[in-house]
Amino acid sequence: MNTKGGKGVLQSVVYLDGITRPAVGAKVEITNPDTGEIIEVLETDSLGKTPAIELDTPPIEFSMDPTMPRPFNQYDMRVFYEKEETVEIQNVQVYPDSVAVQRTTVKLRDQSIYIPYPVLWGDFPPKIPEKAIKKMPIPTGLVVLPKPVVPEFVVVHAGVPNDASAPQYWVGFKDYVKNAACSEIYSTWPVEAIKANVLAIISFVMNRVYTEWYRGKGYNFTITNSTAYDQSFNYGRTIYKEVSQVVDELFTTYISKPDIVQPLFTQYSDGVEIVRDGWLQQWGSKNLADQGFDHLQILKQYYGFDIVLKQAEKVEGVPSSFEGKNLTIGSRGEPVRVIQRQLNAISEKFPAIPKVAVDGIFGEKTKESVRKFQEVFDLPQTGIVDLPTWYEISNIFVSVEKLS
Repeated sequence: MNTKGGKGVLQSVVYLDGITRPAVGAKVEITNPDTGEIIEVLETDSLGKTPAIELDTPPIEFSMDPTMPRPFNQYDMRVFYEKEETVEIQNVQVYPDSVAVQRTTVKLRDQSIYIPYPVLWGDFPPKIPEKAIKKMPIPTGLVVLPKPVVPEFVVVHAGVPNDASAPQYWVGFKDYVKNAACSEIYSTWPVEAIKANVLAIISFVMNRVYTEWYRGKGYNFTITNSTAYDQSFNYGRTIYKEVSQVVDELFTTYISKPDIVQPLFTQYSDGVEIVRDGWLQQWGSKNLADQGFDHLQILKQYYGFDIVLKQAEKVEGVPSSFEGKNLTIGSRGEPVRVIQRQLNAISEKFPAIPKVAVDGIFGEKTKESVRKFQEVFDLPQTGIVDLPTWYEISNIFVSVEKLS
């Protein structure tokens, strides 16, 4: 049952055609599943967003100790577009002092989404141990070797590897990491604990990509969502802003060692029911952060004091490479033109983003267009094009161009 003692925030974002057009004027109904009471009926604005509303949650203390009761409240949502119920979402989880964002894509058919419990609260099979450093396969051309890259997409097999009936999802890399992190840990934890866990999740999936682990075994996917083999992932899961911001900051960073190229295969467990040497302990990482450890210090406690953090040299699938230099007022040249052209194309589907002259000069109007893009897609509203903003503009541009 839902409890009281804290407050959390929930916002819904509704899109048409993937993430390429906002669903303006969609109705979103939020219900307490314990009583069936309709708490709020909200309407999306020109960005496809509802107002953010405050909801009851358990007290913050429940998410800080594994022996406490359930640390989140559950709510159900129904999305109506053009007078028809199109999406029903069960078990949206809201934590205290946290902002939950429920993104929904309206499709031509009705759909029902059930969000399972996070791994720390639910009943999931433990991981099967594997070697942290793997033997490299013969390259197949499906990934760029010998340097690790951030892939454009992760193909998630929603079941154990040999279950041919399980659905598969093509998910943007950052979206995958955000989903996995929100499925594995709590958004209420200290930011250094969140960073440590996000880096473990990134390194885990990048090892699967780099070693072509499943493709080398004849499968046509990158990773599964079975916690026995890989990491939790749930289609339609609520994403928490506290986790999302960490992923935007770190998504090209992975854990490795000085004498190897590949990302370390960073296995982990809850650290309460299952404890293994050389694995990150999720609850232990939270406790270390409480003691003042930063994310690298936390990771070294588990994966060894010789680990290092490395940067992927390439973001695969992004049309034009980021040159490592932020674009801001006074910047000039072809990178500015690229961003201006892409923002104008995105503006066709998101009219709230102002169009700009494609002149290669980063002035106030370009800054405002960038800032509005950041507002639409939940990035820090700086008006500066850093790597996370460049990556997101490029990804949305590709989606818009494919639709066109």
